Amino acid sequence: MLAITNAKIYTVTNGVIEQGSILLADGKIAALGPTIDVPAGARVIDAQGAIITPGLIDEHTHVGGWEEGLGWEGADFNESTSPVTPHVSILDGINPADIGFADARKGGVTTVQTMPGSSNIIGGLMLAMKTSGTIVDKMVLKYPTGMKSALGENPKNTFGSQGKAPTTRMGSAALLREALLSATQYVAKQKRGDKDWKFDPKLENMAKVIRKEIPLRIHAHRADDILTAIRIGQEFDIDFTMEHCTEGHLIADEIVKNNVTVCVGPTVWRRAKVETKNISPTTPGVIARAGGRVAIITDHNIVPQHYFRIAVGLCIREGMPEDEALRAVTITPAEIIGVADRVGSLEVGKDADLAMWSGDPFEPLTQCLLTVIDGEIVYEREGGK
Repeated sequence: MLAITNAKIYTVTNGVIEQGSILLADGKIAALGPTIDVPAGARVIDAQGAIITPGLIDEHTHVGGWEEGLGWEGADFNESTSPVTPHVSILDGINPADIGFADARKGGVTTVQTMPGSSNIIGGLMLAMKTSGTIVDKMVLKYPTGMKSALGENPKNTFGSQGKAPTTRMGSAALLREALLSATQYVAKQKRGDKDWKFDPKLENMAKVIRKEIPLRIHAHRADDILTAIRIGQEFDIDFTMEHCTEGHLIADEIVKNNVTVCVGPTVWRRAKVETKNISPTTPGVIARAGGRVAIITDHNIVPQHYFRIAVGLCIREGMPEDEALRAVTITPAEIIGVADRVGSLEVGKDADLAMWSGDPFEPLTQCLLTVIDGEIVYEREGGK
């Protein structure tokens, strides 16, 4: 049992407690408020005015599946042998020993959605996990949380260089439609009880998208690719999110008009390819101010986990409202992933996941003093403040 007292607590969903305390017991938030009863025997930490927020949540990462400090040996997130691989799962590609998890804890990040990469038109299943643990199955918070898809340069480059389709954006869109159509027909045959229906692991996973059990999470940087994704998503009446959305600021009105959820990032990456030439930390703020629903993401390891909060700070500097920015890395991604009943805000009964900061968490000079996951201290800065 752990109590943290004398803290400024940002609950996210219920305002700010200027000088309050929080009690963590049995992995959950047991109490919080200006005053709470601290049971005898509880460990008590005096925050001395430090800030407490929910643990940060990164909606789009490759933590554990694209290991830092390694080459092909640690790249287990793209099955680049076929453009359509819905039967694979990132669960089987994650190494909990990846240094990215330690960096996440150091940076106050307690939950990540880890997913396949963007080499494939259909890349496979993804999951949400806590950033502490040694056995991936025990770290999982929710599985599956979506099916990965990708448009734009990456599939063209991966398979065009092999002499396979797709070699154009037309081909990419056609393959995505083909996969969705096949899954639609599979579901219809199953419902009718057709004699020629038989279980297919690829189609069964795609059927989860058609049945709206999970969303399609579509990698798209350029404005034309974003609009193609919207077009196809609406054609098949599926739930989908836009991942990266680098040029989303150019078509913010269309994004809002079509009620598209966008997960924007990395925002502080170099202009690594043609489709990211308009990359800017202004994008999340432009879409948020237009009325859009926005999460900020790292695409780790493009932006390492311990720099997540710095990227958010740059988005605030470039116009993202501060309250929206905090929501964009807490409750909003929790809702997008489908885990808001457990994480994303500080509320009694939710998982005891939080970070304690020496100051504004999005200022570069601020230190993460403490990270707690399921009520256990998983990172503590030496020397405190």
